[in-house]
Amino acid sequence: MLQAFINTLKVKDLRNRLMFTALIIVLVRFASSIPCPGVDPAALESFMAELSASNKDGGGLMAFIDLFSGGALTHFALGALGIMPYITASIIVQLLVPVIPSLEKLQREGETGRQKISQYTRYLTLLVCVVQGMMVAFAMINPTKIGLPAPGRPLFLGNEQIFVLMTILVLTTTTMVFTWLGEQITERGIGNGVSLIITINIVSRLPQSVIELVQMAWAGETPSGTSFNAVQLLLLLVVFCVVTAATILLSQGYRRVPIQMIRKTVGKQMTGGSTYMPLKVNFANVMPIIFAGAILMLPEYLFRYMANRPDASSIWIGLAQTFQQDGAGYMIAYAILILAFSFFWVANQFNPIQIADNLKKEGAFIPGISPGQPTADYLDTAMTRVTAGGAVFLMVLALFPMFLYSSFNIPFMVAQFFGGTSLLIMVGVVLDTVSQLESHLTMRHYEGFLKSGRLRSRSGN
Repeated sequence: MLQAFINTLKVKDLRNRLMFTALIIVLVRFASSIPCPGVDPAALESFMAELSASNKDGGGLMAFIDLFSGGALTHFALGALGIMPYITASIIVQLLVPVIPSLEKLQREGETGRQKISQYTRYLTLLVCVVQGMMVAFAMINPTKIGLPAPGRPLFLGNEQIFVLMTILVLTTTTMVFTWLGEQITERGIGNGVSLIITINIVSRLPQSVIELVQMAWAGETPSGTSFNAVQLLLLLVVFCVVTAATILLSQGYRRVPIQMIRKTVGKQMTGGSTYMPLKVNFANVMPIIFAGAILMLPEYLFRYMANRPDASSIWIGLAQTFQQDGAGYMIAYAILILAFSFFWVANQFNPIQIADNLKKEGAFIPGISPGQPTADYLDTAMTRVTAGGAVFLMVLALFPMFLYSSFNIPFMVAQFFGGTSLLIMVGVVLDTVSQLESHLTMRHYEGFLKSGRLRSRSGN
Protein backbone atom coordinates (compact mmCIF):
# COMPACT_ATOMS: atom_id res chain seq x y z
CA MET A 1 0.00 0.00 0.00
CA LEU A 2 2.88 2.37 0.77
CA GLN A 3 4.23 1.78 -2.73
CA ALA A 4 0.83 2.73 -4.16
CA PHE A 5 0.99 6.10 -2.38
CA ILE A 6 4.50 6.63 -3.72
CA ASN A 7 3.22 5.80 -7.22
CA THR A 8 0.59 8.52 -6.98
CA LEU A 9 3.40 11.09 -6.82
CA LYS A 10 5.15 9.61 -9.86
CA VAL A 11 2.20 10.28 -12.19
CA LYS A 12 2.26 13.97 -13.15
CA ASP A 13 -1.47 14.32 -13.81
CA LEU A 14 -2.37 12.56 -10.57
CA ARG A 15 0.20 14.59 -8.62
CA ASN A 16 -1.25 17.84 -9.99
CA ARG A 17 -4.76 16.73 -9.06
CA LEU A 18 -3.68 15.94 -5.50
CA MET A 19 -1.88 19.28 -5.13
CA PHE A 20 -4.89 21.16 -6.49
CA THR A 21 -7.20 19.35 -4.06
CA ALA A 22 -4.86 20.08 -1.14
CA LEU A 23 -4.73 23.79 -2.07
CA ILE A 24 -8.53 24.06 -2.10
CA ILE A 25 -8.75 22.30 1.26
CA VAL A 26 -6.28 24.79 2.77
CA LEU A 27 -8.36 27.71 1.44
CA VAL A 28 -11.55 26.24 2.93
CA ARG A 29 -9.97 25.69 6.32
CA PHE A 30 -8.48 29.19 6.23
CA ALA A 31 -11.93 30.70 5.60
CA SER A 32 -13.28 28.67 8.53
CA SER A 33 -10.90 30.46 10.91
CA ILE A 34 -11.55 34.12 10.02
CA PRO A 35 -14.32 35.71 12.17
CA CYS A 36 -17.23 37.46 10.46
CA PRO A 37 -17.26 41.27 10.51
CA GLY A 38 -19.13 42.77 13.45
CA VAL A 39 -18.57 39.87 15.87
CA ASP A 40 -17.08 40.40 19.30
CA PRO A 41 -14.60 37.46 19.49
CA ALA A 42 -13.96 37.80 23.24
CA ALA A 43 -17.67 37.84 24.11
CA LEU A 44 -18.39 34.91 21.77
CA GLU A 45 -15.53 32.83 23.20
CA SER A 46 -16.74 33.47 26.75
CA PHE A 47 -20.34 32.58 25.81
CA MET A 48 -19.31 29.34 24.07
CA ALA A 49 -17.19 28.36 27.08
CA GLU A 50 -20.19 28.86 29.39
CA LEU A 51 -22.41 26.93 26.98
CA SER A 52 -19.95 24.04 26.86
CA ALA A 53 -19.56 24.02 30.65
CA SER A 54 -23.33 23.84 31.15
CA ASN A 55 -23.42 20.99 28.57
CA LYS A 56 -26.35 22.58 26.72
CA ASP A 57 -26.94 22.04 23.04
CA GLY A 58 -24.64 19.02 23.19
CA GLY A 59 -26.02 17.58 20.00
CA GLY A 60 -28.62 20.01 18.74
CA LEU A 61 -28.82 22.38 15.81
CA MET A 62 -25.68 24.38 16.57
CA ALA A 63 -23.60 21.25 17.15
CA PHE A 64 -24.93 19.72 13.92
CA ILE A 65 -24.05 22.75 11.77
CA ASP A 66 -20.78 23.27 13.65
CA LEU A 67 -19.80 19.68 12.87
CA PHE A 68 -20.17 20.17 9.11
CA SER A 69 -18.47 23.57 9.20
CA GLY A 70 -15.41 22.21 11.00
CA GLY A 71 -15.90 24.35 14.10
CA ALA A 72 -16.44 27.55 12.11
CA LEU A 73 -19.82 28.21 13.75
CA THR A 74 -18.28 28.15 17.22
CA HIS A 75 -16.06 31.07 16.20
CA PHE A 76 -18.72 32.53 13.89
CA ALA A 77 -16.21 32.46 11.05
CA LEU A 78 -16.76 33.24 7.36
CA GLY A 79 -17.52 29.57 6.72
CA ALA A 80 -19.99 29.24 9.59
CA LEU A 81 -22.66 27.71 7.35
CA GLY A 82 -20.10 25.56 5.56
CA ILE A 83 -21.43 23.60 2.62
CA MET A 84 -24.65 22.52 4.40
CA PRO A 85 -26.99 24.86 2.45
CA TYR A 86 -25.85 23.22 -0.80
CA ILE A 87 -26.39 19.75 0.69
CA THR A 88 -29.87 20.78 1.83
CA ALA A 89 -30.72 22.17 -1.60
CA SER A 90 -29.38 19.05 -3.32
CA ILE A 91 -31.51 16.79 -1.13
CA ILE A 92 -34.63 18.86 -1.82
CA VAL A 93 -34.03 18.78 -5.58
CA GLN A 94 -33.37 15.02 -5.55
CA LEU A 95 -36.65 14.46 -3.73
CA LEU A 96 -38.52 16.71 -6.16
CA VAL A 97 -37.16 15.06 -9.33
CA PRO A 98 -39.45 11.97 -9.16
CA VAL A 99 -42.40 14.17 -8.13
CA ILE A 100 -42.21 17.00 -10.70
CA PRO A 101 -42.49 15.71 -14.29
CA SER A 102 -40.48 18.59 -15.79
CA LEU A 103 -37.51 17.85 -13.53
CA GLU A 104 -37.74 14.13 -14.28
CA LYS A 105 -37.75 14.96 -18.00
CA LEU A 106 -34.63 17.11 -17.56
CA GLN A 107 -32.85 14.28 -15.78
CA ARG A 108 -33.50 11.97 -18.75
CA GLU A 109 -32.05 14.48 -21.23
CA GLY A 110 -28.50 13.52 -20.30
CA GLU A 111 -25.73 16.00 -19.61
CA THR A 112 -27.74 19.06 -20.71
CA GLY A 113 -30.60 18.22 -18.36
CA ARG A 114 -28.27 17.53 -15.45
CA GLN A 115 -26.58 20.91 -15.96
CA LYS A 116 -29.97 22.65 -15.74
CA ILE A 117 -30.85 20.73 -12.59
CA SER A 118 -27.46 21.73 -11.12
CA GLN A 119 -28.26 25.35 -11.92
CA TYR A 120 -31.62 25.08 -10.15
CA THR A 121 -29.79 23.55 -7.17
CA ARG A 122 -27.47 26.58 -7.02
CA TYR A 123 -30.44 28.97 -7.04
CA LEU A 124 -32.06 27.01 -4.22
CA THR A 125 -28.73 27.01 -2.35
CA LEU A 126 -28.71 30.80 -2.52
CA LEU A 127 -32.19 30.93 -0.98
CA VAL A 128 -31.27 28.45 1.77
CA CYS A 129 -28.14 30.49 2.54
CA VAL A 130 -30.18 33.65 3.01
CA VAL A 131 -32.66 31.92 5.32
CA GLN A 132 -30.02 30.15 7.41
CA GLY A 133 -27.81 33.25 7.48
CA MET A 134 -30.72 35.29 8.80
CA MET A 135 -31.47 32.68 11.48
CA VAL A 136 -27.84 32.57 12.62
CA ALA A 137 -27.59 36.37 12.66
CA PHE A 138 -30.71 36.75 14.81
CA ALA A 139 -29.42 33.99 17.09
CA MET A 140 -26.20 35.97 17.59
CA ILE A 141 -28.24 39.06 18.49
CA ASN A 142 -30.54 37.20 20.90
CA PRO A 143 -29.58 33.54 21.65
CA THR A 144 -32.67 33.10 23.86
CA LYS A 145 -34.81 32.93 20.72
CA ILE A 146 -33.50 29.43 20.05
CA GLY A 147 -33.64 28.35 23.67
CA LEU A 148 -30.05 29.18 24.64
CA PRO A 149 -29.16 31.18 27.78
CA ALA A 150 -28.68 34.92 27.49
CA PRO A 151 -25.03 36.01 27.10
CA GLY A 152 -23.37 38.21 29.70
CA ARG A 153 -22.68 40.88 27.08
CA PRO A 154 -23.64 41.42 23.40
CA LEU A 155 -21.96 39.03 20.97
CA PHE A 156 -21.86 41.62 18.18
CA LEU A 157 -20.71 45.18 17.69
CA GLY A 158 -22.57 48.06 16.05
CA ASN A 159 -26.10 48.39 14.69
CA GLU A 160 -28.38 45.28 14.64
CA GLN A 161 -29.79 45.83 11.13
CA ILE A 162 -26.37 46.41 9.60
CA PHE A 163 -25.01 43.34 11.43
CA VAL A 164 -27.82 41.13 10.10
CA LEU A 165 -27.43 42.33 6.50
CA MET A 166 -23.63 42.04 6.60
CA THR A 167 -23.80 38.56 8.14
CA ILE A 168 -26.25 37.28 5.52
CA LEU A 169 -24.10 38.69 2.70
CA VAL A 170 -20.81 37.32 4.06
CA LEU A 171 -22.11 33.83 4.95
CA THR A 172 -24.00 33.47 1.66
CA THR A 173 -21.00 34.55 -0.39
CA THR A 174 -18.67 32.16 1.46
CA THR A 175 -21.01 29.19 1.01
CA MET A 176 -21.42 29.87 -2.71
CA VAL A 177 -17.62 30.11 -3.06
CA PHE A 178 -17.27 26.81 -1.18
CA THR A 179 -19.77 25.24 -3.56
CA TRP A 180 -17.80 26.45 -6.58
CA LEU A 181 -14.54 25.22 -5.05
CA GLY A 182 -16.14 21.82 -4.45
CA GLU A 183 -17.13 21.62 -8.12
CA GLN A 184 -13.57 22.53 -9.09
CA ILE A 185 -12.22 19.66 -6.98
CA THR A 186 -14.63 17.24 -8.66
CA GLU A 187 -13.56 18.44 -12.11
CA ARG A 188 -9.82 19.07 -11.65
CA GLY A 189 -8.93 17.27 -8.43
CA ILE A 190 -9.54 13.92 -6.76
CA GLY A 191 -12.83 12.79 -5.22
CA ASN A 192 -16.24 14.39 -4.90
CA GLY A 193 -15.45 17.99 -4.01
CA VAL A 194 -18.47 18.84 -1.85
CA SER A 195 -18.25 15.57 0.10
CA LEU A 196 -14.51 16.03 0.51
CA ILE A 197 -14.95 19.53 1.98
CA ILE A 198 -17.47 18.18 4.51
CA THR A 199 -15.14 15.31 5.40
CA ILE A 200 -12.16 17.61 5.93
CA ASN A 201 -14.28 19.83 8.19
CA ILE A 202 -15.33 16.79 10.23
CA VAL A 203 -11.80 15.37 10.41
CA SER A 204 -10.51 18.77 11.58
CA ARG A 205 -12.33 18.10 14.88
CA LEU A 206 -10.61 14.72 15.33
CA PRO A 207 -7.29 15.95 16.87
CA GLN A 208 -9.19 17.95 19.49
CA SER A 209 -11.31 14.88 20.30
CA VAL A 210 -8.20 12.71 20.67
CA ILE A 211 -6.60 15.29 22.98
CA GLU A 212 -9.79 15.40 25.05
CA LEU A 213 -9.79 11.59 25.34
CA VAL A 214 -6.15 11.55 26.50
CA GLN A 215 -6.84 14.35 29.00
CA MET A 216 -9.79 12.41 30.42
CA ALA A 217 -7.64 9.28 30.82
CA TRP A 218 -4.87 11.34 32.45
CA ALA A 219 -7.27 13.10 34.81
CA GLY A 220 -9.15 9.87 35.53
CA GLU A 221 -12.60 11.36 34.92
CA THR A 222 -14.86 12.84 32.25
CA PRO A 223 -15.83 16.54 32.29
CA SER A 224 -19.08 15.53 34.03
CA GLY A 225 -17.19 13.81 36.86
CA THR A 226 -17.59 10.15 35.81
CA SER A 227 -14.52 7.96 36.31
CA PHE A 228 -12.44 7.29 33.20
CA ASN A 229 -9.12 5.42 33.12
CA ALA A 230 -6.57 4.07 30.64
CA VAL A 231 -8.35 0.69 30.37
CA GLN A 232 -11.57 2.43 29.31
CA LEU A 233 -9.54 4.44 26.80
CA LEU A 234 -8.20 1.22 25.25
CA LEU A 235 -11.71 -0.26 25.18
CA LEU A 236 -12.96 2.83 23.37
CA LEU A 237 -10.20 2.47 20.77
CA VAL A 238 -11.19 -1.17 20.22
CA VAL A 239 -14.84 -0.13 19.93
CA PHE A 240 -13.86 2.55 17.42
CA CYS A 241 -12.09 -0.04 15.23
CA VAL A 242 -15.08 -2.41 15.41
CA VAL A 243 -17.60 0.34 14.61
CA THR A 244 -15.46 1.59 11.72
CA ALA A 245 -15.24 -1.95 10.29
CA ALA A 246 -19.02 -2.31 10.63
CA THR A 247 -19.50 1.04 8.88
CA ILE A 248 -17.30 -0.12 5.98
CA LEU A 249 -19.37 -3.31 5.69
CA LEU A 250 -22.56 -1.23 5.67
CA SER A 251 -21.19 1.15 3.02
CA GLN A 252 -19.81 -1.59 0.77
CA GLY A 253 -22.42 -4.31 1.32
CA TYR A 254 -24.81 -5.28 -1.47
CA ARG A 255 -26.89 -8.19 -2.71
CA ARG A 256 -26.18 -9.62 -6.14
CA VAL A 257 -29.20 -10.18 -8.36
CA PRO A 258 -28.18 -12.45 -11.28
CA ILE A 259 -28.87 -11.04 -14.76
CA GLN A 260 -28.74 -13.06 -17.97
CA MET A 261 -28.03 -11.09 -21.16
CA ILE A 262 -29.03 -12.53 -24.53
CA ARG A 263 -25.91 -13.23 -26.55
CA LYS A 264 -25.64 -11.30 -29.79
CA THR A 265 -22.91 -10.30 -32.23
CA VAL A 266 -22.08 -6.61 -32.66
CA GLY A 267 -19.51 -6.31 -35.47
CA LYS A 268 -16.82 -8.82 -34.62
CA GLN A 269 -17.54 -8.90 -30.90
CA MET A 270 -19.91 -11.15 -28.97
CA THR A 271 -21.92 -9.36 -26.27
CA GLY A 272 -24.15 -10.76 -23.56
CA GLY A 273 -23.76 -13.50 -20.99
CA SER A 274 -24.16 -13.60 -17.22
CA THR A 275 -23.76 -10.57 -14.97
CA TYR A 276 -25.43 -9.24 -11.84
CA MET A 277 -27.24 -6.18 -10.49
CA PRO A 278 -25.97 -4.93 -7.09
CA LEU A 279 -28.68 -3.92 -4.62
CA LYS A 280 -26.93 -1.80 -1.97
CA VAL A 281 -27.62 -2.59 1.66
CA ASN A 282 -27.38 1.10 2.58
CA PHE A 283 -28.98 2.54 -0.55
CA ALA A 284 -29.88 5.84 1.16
CA ASN A 285 -26.35 6.29 2.57
CA VAL A 286 -26.35 9.03 5.25
CA MET A 287 -29.56 10.77 4.09
CA PRO A 288 -31.96 9.19 6.67
CA ILE A 289 -29.73 10.37 9.53
CA ILE A 290 -29.60 13.91 8.12
CA PHE A 291 -33.37 13.99 7.55
CA ALA A 292 -34.16 12.63 11.02
CA GLY A 293 -31.76 15.04 12.72
CA ALA A 294 -33.11 18.03 10.79
CA ILE A 295 -36.73 17.24 11.67
CA LEU A 296 -36.02 16.64 15.37
CA MET A 297 -34.35 20.04 15.66
CA LEU A 298 -37.80 21.65 15.53
CA PRO A 299 -39.48 20.00 18.55
CA GLU A 300 -36.26 20.18 20.56
CA TYR A 301 -35.98 23.95 20.24
CA LEU A 302 -39.73 24.55 20.42
CA PHE A 303 -40.04 22.70 23.72
CA ARG A 304 -36.86 24.32 25.05
CA TYR A 305 -38.20 27.77 24.15
CA MET A 306 -41.55 27.07 25.84
CA ALA A 307 -39.82 25.61 28.92
CA ASN A 308 -37.65 28.74 29.33
CA ARG A 309 -40.68 31.03 29.53
CA PRO A 310 -41.41 32.49 33.00
CA ASP A 311 -44.91 30.93 33.09
CA ALA A 312 -43.82 27.57 31.63
CA SER A 313 -45.84 24.58 32.82
CA SER A 314 -44.34 21.29 33.96
CA ILE A 315 -45.51 19.67 30.69
CA TRP A 316 -43.21 21.84 28.56
CA ILE A 317 -40.32 21.29 30.95
CA GLY A 318 -40.83 17.51 30.78
CA LEU A 319 -41.06 17.52 26.98
CA ALA A 320 -37.92 19.68 26.75
CA GLN A 321 -36.00 17.18 28.89
CA THR A 322 -37.37 14.19 26.96
CA PHE A 323 -36.45 15.65 23.57
CA GLN A 324 -32.94 16.72 24.51
CA GLN A 325 -30.21 15.01 22.54
CA ASP A 326 -29.79 12.35 25.22
CA GLY A 327 -33.50 12.10 26.08
CA ALA A 328 -35.51 8.90 25.68
CA GLY A 329 -38.17 10.59 23.53
CA TYR A 330 -35.54 12.02 21.19
CA MET A 331 -33.78 8.69 20.73
CA ILE A 332 -37.02 6.77 20.09
CA ALA A 333 -38.26 9.36 17.58
CA TYR A 334 -34.79 9.44 15.99
CA ALA A 335 -34.77 5.66 15.51
CA ILE A 336 -38.28 5.60 14.02
CA LEU A 337 -37.52 8.45 11.62
CA ILE A 338 -34.29 6.80 10.42
CA LEU A 339 -36.19 3.60 9.62
CA ALA A 340 -38.99 5.53 7.91
CA PHE A 341 -36.67 7.72 5.82
CA SER A 342 -34.57 4.73 4.75
CA PHE A 343 -37.62 3.21 3.07
CA PHE A 344 -38.84 6.63 1.88
CA TRP A 345 -35.54 7.35 0.10
CA VAL A 346 -35.54 3.94 -1.58
CA ALA A 347 -39.17 4.40 -2.67
CA ASN A 348 -38.27 7.75 -4.27
CA GLN A 349 -34.94 6.83 -5.87
CA PHE A 350 -35.29 3.11 -6.71
CA ASN A 351 -37.81 2.47 -9.50
CA PRO A 352 -38.21 -1.31 -10.06
CA ILE A 353 -40.73 -0.82 -12.90
CA GLN A 354 -38.33 1.35 -14.89
CA ILE A 355 -35.45 -1.07 -14.23
CA ALA A 356 -37.59 -4.02 -15.37
CA ASP A 357 -38.55 -2.15 -18.56
CA ASN A 358 -34.90 -1.31 -19.28
CA LEU A 359 -33.90 -4.95 -18.80
CA LYS A 360 -36.67 -6.05 -21.15
CA LYS A 361 -35.60 -3.55 -23.83
CA GLU A 362 -31.98 -4.72 -23.61
CA GLY A 363 -32.98 -8.37 -23.88
CA ALA A 364 -31.90 -9.13 -20.30
CA PHE A 365 -33.78 -11.08 -17.65
CA ILE A 366 -33.47 -12.54 -14.18
CA PRO A 367 -33.19 -16.35 -14.38
CA GLY A 368 -36.45 -17.96 -13.28
CA ILE A 369 -38.38 -14.66 -13.34
CA SER A 370 -40.59 -13.59 -16.25
CA PRO A 371 -39.79 -10.19 -17.85
CA GLY A 372 -42.03 -7.19 -17.16
CA GLN A 373 -44.16 -6.88 -14.03
CA PRO A 374 -42.92 -10.13 -12.36
CA THR A 375 -39.35 -8.80 -12.61
CA ALA A 376 -40.44 -5.47 -11.09
CA ASP A 377 -42.19 -7.29 -8.22
CA TYR A 378 -39.13 -9.45 -7.61
CA LEU A 379 -36.79 -6.44 -7.52
CA ASP A 380 -39.19 -4.54 -5.24
CA THR A 381 -39.36 -7.45 -2.77
CA ALA A 382 -35.60 -8.01 -2.85
CA MET A 383 -34.85 -4.31 -2.33
CA THR A 384 -37.36 -4.09 0.54
CA ARG A 385 -35.68 -6.98 2.36
CA VAL A 386 -32.19 -5.59 1.79
CA THR A 387 -33.31 -2.12 2.92
CA ALA A 388 -34.88 -3.54 6.09
CA GLY A 389 -31.56 -5.01 7.22
CA GLY A 390 -29.60 -1.94 6.18
CA ALA A 391 -32.05 0.43 7.92
CA VAL A 392 -31.78 -1.43 11.23
CA PHE A 393 -27.98 -1.46 10.94
CA LEU A 394 -28.00 2.27 10.13
CA MET A 395 -30.30 2.98 13.08
CA VAL A 396 -27.98 1.18 15.52
CA LEU A 397 -24.97 2.99 14.08
CA ALA A 398 -26.71 6.37 14.45
CA LEU A 399 -27.84 5.73 18.04
CA PHE A 400 -24.49 4.41 19.29
CA PRO A 401 -22.85 7.89 19.77
CA MET A 402 -25.94 9.01 21.70
CA PHE A 403 -25.65 5.89 23.86
CA LEU A 404 -22.02 6.74 24.68
CA TYR A 405 -22.98 10.37 25.33
CA SER A 406 -25.93 9.64 27.63
CA SER A 407 -24.88 6.41 29.38
CA PHE A 408 -21.12 6.87 29.79
CA ASN A 409 -20.94 10.70 29.79
CA ILE A 410 -18.49 10.67 26.87
CA PRO A 411 -18.36 14.28 25.51
CA PHE A 412 -20.40 14.78 22.35
CA MET A 413 -17.35 15.93 20.36
CA VAL A 414 -15.69 12.57 21.11
CA ALA A 415 -18.80 10.39 20.84
CA GLN A 416 -19.70 11.68 17.37
CA PHE A 417 -16.74 9.81 15.86
CA PHE A 418 -18.10 6.45 17.04
CA GLY A 419 -20.93 6.31 14.51
CA GLY A 420 -23.69 8.39 13.03
CA THR A 421 -23.26 11.04 10.38
CA SER A 422 -19.57 11.74 11.01
CA LEU A 423 -18.29 8.20 10.63
CA LEU A 424 -20.55 7.34 7.69
CA ILE A 425 -19.46 10.39 5.72
CA MET A 426 -15.77 9.90 6.52
CA VAL A 427 -15.80 6.21 5.58
CA GLY A 428 -17.83 6.77 2.41
CA VAL A 429 -15.70 9.67 1.15
CA VAL A 430 -12.39 7.99 1.99
CA LEU A 431 -13.42 4.79 0.18
CA ASP A 432 -14.65 6.82 -2.81
CA THR A 433 -11.43 8.87 -3.00
CA VAL A 434 -9.16 5.83 -2.65
CA SER A 435 -11.22 4.07 -5.34
CA GLN A 436 -10.61 6.99 -7.73
CA LEU A 437 -6.90 6.99 -6.91
CA GLU A 438 -6.71 3.27 -7.61
CA SER A 439 -8.51 3.74 -10.94
CA HIS A 440 -5.96 6.37 -12.00
CA LEU A 441 -3.08 4.08 -11.00
CA THR A 442 -4.39 0.97 -12.75
CA MET A 443 -5.09 2.95 -15.93
CA ARG A 444 -1.39 3.84 -16.00
CA HIS A 445 -0.35 0.22 -15.32
CA TYR A 446 0.64 0.82 -11.71
CA GLU A 447 -0.28 -1.51 -8.86
CA GLY A 448 -3.31 -0.33 -6.87
CA PHE A 449 -3.82 -0.16 -3.12
CA LEU A 450 -5.08 -3.74 -2.90
CA LYS A 451 -3.30 -6.73 -4.42
CA SER A 452 -6.47 -8.83 -4.40
CA GLY A 453 -9.99 -7.54 -4.91
CA ARG A 454 -10.80 -3.88 -5.40
CA LEU A 455 -12.50 -1.00 -3.70
CA ARG A 456 -15.91 0.09 -4.84
CA SER A 457 -17.04 3.68 -4.91
CA ARG A 458 -20.32 4.67 -3.25
CA SER A 459 -22.06 4.29 -6.59
CA GLY A 460 -21.09 0.63 -6.55
CA ASN A 461 -18.51 0.85 -9.35
